[in-house]
This record gives sequence, structure tokens and C-alpha cells, in this order.
Amino acid sequence: MSLTARLDRLALSRPHYKLLLIGGLGYSFDGMDGAVVAFLLPRIQELWGLSNASLGLVGSAAPLGFFFGAILSGWMGDRFGRKKVMLWALAFYCLMSVVAAMAPNFEVFLIARIFAGLGAGAESVIIAPFLSEFIPPKRRGWFIGTLAGFFSFGFVGAALIGRFVVPLGEDGWRWAQVITAVPILLLLWWRRSLPESPRFLISRGRIAEATEVVERFEQSVMKATGKNLATLPPASEEIIKHEQKISIWNALKFMWSKAMRRRTAVIWLIWFVITFSYYGFFSWIPTLLVGRGITVTKSFEYSIIIYLAQIPGYFSAAWLNDRIDRKNTIALYLAGSALSAFWLSQSNDSGMILVAAATLSFFLNGTYAGVYAYTPELFPHLDASHRCGPGQRGGTHRQHPGAVHHRYLLGGPWFRRRVRDDHGGTDRRRPWRGHLRCIHCRQIPRGHQCPRRA
Repeated sequence: MSLTARLDRLALSRPHYKLLLIGGLGYSFDGMDGAVVAFLLPRIQELWGLSNASLGLVGSAAPLGFFFGAILSGWMGDRFGRKKVMLWALAFYCLMSVVAAMAPNFEVFLIARIFAGLGAGAESVIIAPFLSEFIPPKRRGWFIGTLAGFFSFGFVGAALIGRFVVPLGEDGWRWAQVITAVPILLLLWWRRSLPESPRFLISRGRIAEATEVVERFEQSVMKATGKNLATLPPASEEIIKHEQKISIWNALKFMWSKAMRRRTAVIWLIWFVITFSYYGFFSWIPTLLVGRGITVTKSFEYSIIIYLAQIPGYFSAAWLNDRIDRKNTIALYLAGSALSAFWLSQSNDSGMILVAAATLSFFLNGTYAGVYAYTPELFPHLDASHRCGPGQRGGTHRQHPGAVHHRYLLGGPWFRRRVRDDHGGTDRRRPWRGHLRCIHCRQIPRGHQCPRRA
């Protein structure tokens, strides 16, 4: 029996949920790092007298680093091991967060934010494909979708930091960054609790170590369930022992081959567009609310409610993934995003803005639960890190221009006419992006059946 087949037969139990918590905490702090900058912008603008263009650079600094971290993570994971990349990337991110907190000027702060994003990107992209190796195939869609849902807790945490820590005097924004470095404490737990990837060990010829990892995990499942493991017929070990390692270049050649290029283009485009909308919306919502005449403190309170709506959005979509298919879940939540975006664009009073923005938050984040589960299933022949990484890279690449684009619009005369007048609504830019997402969603290859659907 192959080692991977031994993992696939295991019943979902406490050890799997422990991996979910480990990866989920990593995603939560990644989300917190990406979201907290929205609450720092008003303070650092006042402190250093920054222009709108400079604020746009700050908003896009971490996503820019995230992009390069995502590119490096697959290669580093294949060379050094998934576990080591997770641990070192987290440590690097925490270190750069502390540097940003101590930054004496705008330039140091900007560079530190870029490098913090690089660490967060390397860690974030490798979590899902790494940990999903231990999950039964029929539950991987649920696992990845639920794992992505932990991002929402990070956004809520960032909103709470923005409301209660940032206003604590001149150095409140510095303490906020120190708090984002707290996950350094996770290293003590992860180092002991995380097993190394059996596939990585096998690819390096370390069969004995891979067998030991699988045996320990089997024993933990038996202890948790109190049942013996299901038996499987013997399978060839040669496939596992001599498994070919696919390079990033060969993976890209396969994904852009004639048979796969349409599928690749569509899923990259979906990641590209929804990430643009996601970061554009959540990075500037506090400033947008202030532009509508809401006080800074009140805008931070509104942001907490808006970010809280992410949680049911994520987990409702994760639940639907295995019931109405990934594609249908994506289409449903993209349509909801488009409608709620249009509603937000027509809202004028603060109460309606809050409800519409929370609804958009619900659907926009639910979309991610679908695409996180769907992307690996489009490329079943690739290694997990290659399947998940490229789509996320396509999305993170969009974060940088998205943040700059929104910053320029926010400060420009067009925005002032459309957003800050009495009759212009909250955001006239939003609807076309939502409708565009729905158009792209319809281009997902029809008739594709998710092989891991429960």
C-alpha cells in the first residue's frame, strides 16, 4: 500500500482538525497583516505628511511582497521542505512587522511592509497544499474552503486593533504593528506539532522518514477514533518511490499547453479580478466611510461590523462547496457580490451604507472559499504546491495595482464628485467590477466534475 493511500483512507478526526487550527491561525495572522494597514493610513499620513500617491504605495507594499513570496514558496518548499518554509516564512514576517513598528520614516516603513508581505506570502501559499496532503480526498474541498475562512478572523482582529489600539496616542499605530508580530509565538507550537510533508520526503528519497510520519499520523487517528484503520489492497510502491518532481517551469508549460490554457486563463483571471475587488474594498473602506462624513472612530466601528460579515460568508460557501459543486458556489457568490456592490453604489445614508457593505463583505469573501477549493482540482496532475500557487500568484499580482488604483481614485476629483457629494452614492466604481466577475465566472470550463466532491 502506498504511503499516500494510507493517509487517504483515514477518517476525519481530531488530528485533522488540529492541522486545520494550525493552518487557520497562520491564515488569520496573514489576513490581519493585510487588513491592519487600512487603519494605519490616517495616522501615518498625518505623521509624515504623505500624499495620496505615497499612501497608495503603502497600501500596495505588503501585497507586492506577497506576490514574490508566493512565487518563491513553491520552489523553496520543494527544495527545503514544506514545514521549514512555513516556520521560516512566519519568523521573517514577524521580524519585518517589528521593523515596521520601529520605522523612523516613510522609506523604512515602506520597505519593511514589502518584506513583511514577502514572508506572509511564502507562508500563506504553502499552507493549504501542504496540510491538505493529510486530509481524505473527499473532504479536501471542505478543508481548503474552511481553512481560507480563517482569513476573516484576521480581518476582524485588524478592525479591533484599529478601533482600540491605534487611537491610543501618537504611538498607537506602532503598537498595532507589534501585535501583528505576536504569531512568532506559534513557532514553538508548530515546530513540535507539524509533521513534514510525506510527499516532500519521498521526493528526496527519505522513504524511512516519510513512513515514520505516516505511521505517527495513523496512530494519532486510531487514538482519537478508538477504531482500527480500514484495510486497503496492496498498491505499487514504485509510483511513490520514483515519483517525478515537477519544476515550476514544467508546471507552467503544462498549464499553458493547448489543452489547458483556457482553463488556466480563466482561473487566473478570476483570482486576478476578485483579489483586485477584495483588497480595493477592504483596504479603503475606513477612509471611504470618513469621506462620507463619518468620524474616524465611528468608521473603525463600522469596519468591525463589515469585517465580521466575512465569517458567515466564508463558512457558508465552504459548506456549499460539497453540496452544489464548486463552480455553482463561485457563480452564486459572485452574483451576490455584483448585486450588493450595486446596492452599495446607490446607498447614501450611513445605515444603508453599513448594511450594503456588510452584504458585499459576505459574498465577496465567500467567493474565496469556492476558488480555493476549485483551483487545485483544475490541475489534478500537478503537485499540490504548483496547483494552488499559480492562481494565488495571479491574484496577489492584482493587489498591487488595485491598491494604487483605489488610492488615486480616492484622492482625485472624480472620487470627490462621485463619493463625497450629497447624491452620488458611496462608490460608483463598484458595480462594473462585480458584473465583470460574473461574466468571467461563466467562462469556467463547463462539464468539469470535481473529482474530490463528497
